[in-house]
Amino acid sequence: MATLIRSKLSNKLSNAATTVSNKSQAKVSGMFARMGFQAATNEEALGFVACDDLDYDHRQGMQMDILTTDEMGGEGSGEGGGVDGDSHYQRDATGPPRSASKDGDPASELTEARPKITAWEAGWNVTNAIQGMFVLGLPYAILHGGYLGLFLIIFAAVVCCYTGKILIACLYEEDEDGQLVRVRDSYVDIANACCAPRFPSLGGHIVNVAQIIELVMTCILYVVVSGNLMYNSFPNMPISQKSWAIIATAALLPCAFLKNLKSVSKFSLLCTMAHFVINVLVIAYCLSRARDWAWDKVKFYIDVKKFPISIGIIVFSYTSQIFLPSLEGNMSKPSEFHCMMNWTHIAACILKGLFALVAYLTWADTTKEVITDNLPSTIRAVVNLFLVSKALLSYPLPFFAAVEVLEKSFFQDGGRAIFPDCYAGDGRLKSWGLSLRCLLVVFTLLMAIYVPHFALLMGLTGSLTGAGLCFLLPSLFHLRLLWRKLLWHQVFFDVAIFVIGGICSISGFIHSMEGLIEAFKYNIHE
Repeated sequence: MATLIRSKLSNKLSNAATTVSNKSQAKVSGMFARMGFQAATNEEALGFVACDDLDYDHRQGMQMDILTTDEMGGEGSGEGGGVDGDSHYQRDATGPPRSASKDGDPASELTEARPKITAWEAGWNVTNAIQGMFVLGLPYAILHGGYLGLFLIIFAAVVCCYTGKILIACLYEEDEDGQLVRVRDSYVDIANACCAPRFPSLGGHIVNVAQIIELVMTCILYVVVSGNLMYNSFPNMPISQKSWAIIATAALLPCAFLKNLKSVSKFSLLCTMAHFVINVLVIAYCLSRARDWAWDKVKFYIDVKKFPISIGIIVFSYTSQIFLPSLEGNMSKPSEFHCMMNWTHIAACILKGLFALVAYLTWADTTKEVITDNLPSTIRAVVNLFLVSKALLSYPLPFFAAVEVLEKSFFQDGGRAIFPDCYAGDGRLKSWGLSLRCLLVVFTLLMAIYVPHFALLMGLTGSLTGAGLCFLLPSLFHLRLLWRKLLWHQVFFDVAIFVIGGICSISGFIHSMEGLIEAFKYNIHE
């Protein structure tokens, strides 16, 4: 017992000394932050030092509690090692992440080091994000853009690859030795650093809102495309597209009970392979009709009213910036990130361009918003059933991500949340929290029923959040955080991307809204 008391006293004295030292450093850093641009960004490095100290104190405190329990004959020794390995202490000093308490076995989860992924595995994840089923809308973009639509598919790949790289560059700062050190972990951290010190959390709120909108709209698009595909696969059945959407949503209600994605992730490879087979089948059918390809229909013209919607469709098909910081942080060799981004976007550019061009050449002016609806009925039913299965299996991923962002922002924000925690002390989801999840599923259904326009919704989402997360914010953050280190051509690229992205975003949003209003006014159905 005497040893235990001495250990506690020594820990408290060392913690007090560390606190005093950190406070003095913060005051000096604050003076420099008010004097110049770069000093404001350097202040964050001290914040991470303080974060490490908090993490150390937390682990030491947990160890002391476990030792005390052992003295009284408790069974806490098995958890000591797990907590000792915890390096995920939250920056707002509110304790371990909530996910640890929801999985049922926090000790084993914290003990095991998170496995690193190779560049090939990271590339596979990026490919899954930018080669998803939303490429089915790209031939419709060629319909309204001609060769300029093909150019935009290439241009969007180049720009998204570049902005992905500069977004990762914003995660790093140089230390005293000139070595790059990762001082931020997420898109939200970068946004908060740009708005510090006056509005330290404003940027994070903006990014969170954009993420929630994009994730929820992705869920809505999955429901829309499921109803659309089933209705066009069985046109003779007395079931409307809205009814098919309701049936699809009934199958998605169990998503509200998800605690993690372990049960869903095993289907991701199957979904990707199924989609690859579908693309091969569509291209094979198009190649079989190569003699009838309408090359004369592809022209250097644009539909001024519809083409901005096509821009949103193309941009939305490349969105992956949301999870790139986490992906790069989990790579065993982060230095290979740039190479991985290059070959994934080159491959995506080639495959998307060929798919869009070949499909449009086959059906020309009759190209529909979802290209599989152009297939003959015998093939269409089989292909669409695979696509519906993929859509339903893909729905839980954006849904769960949206739920986690909402829960962290409104229910678990370290005592600063607007609403009480939706989880009980034992980690179980409260009944009203489950009800809110069910309401989110129902909301996606209602949106899919009342706005059943796949291309317009995809263009609206791409123009509103896709352009913001992929074009506007990365270039703005790059200029804000690394201004003094950028070369003139890098500044030019960032400014050009911001201006072009802003113009495309505004025009695409306006024309997508006009298209939706026109669809409602004249009762246009897909």
